Amino acid sequence: MKTPMHSNTSQGLGKKYKSVDATTYRQMIGSLLYLTASRLDIMFSVCLCAWFQYDPREVYLSVTKRIFRYLKGITNLRLCYKKRESYSLQRYCGANFASDKIERQSTSEGFHFIGGDLVS
Repeated sequence: MKTPMHSNTSQGLGKKYKSVDATTYRQMIGSLLYLTASRLDIMFSVCLCAWFQYDPREVYLSVTKRIFRYLKGITNLRLCYKKRESYSLQRYCGANFASDKIERQSTSEGFHFIGGDLVS
């Protein structure tokens, strides 16, 4: 896979989909959450899937499996930070009010850069 999640993925509450084993789903999410410490590219997708641990459905499981397939295909990619004379910390924040399609809550996000390189 070239991306961890398809851009048209709409998970919703998925009550029309068959339930899956919650223990297996939670173990998969736990493994992915561990990887988010070093793989920031999967952070959004993993956190979105983690919302549905209370009642996992087939649609959530397929998205979670896609993240694993994405990781398998990009094992040769790495983050690279350049050596610099001085480092400056920059933070950018954004907020989106009520765009959460599932619970209609406000969301916010932030990006941290050290010397122009993304760190979180």
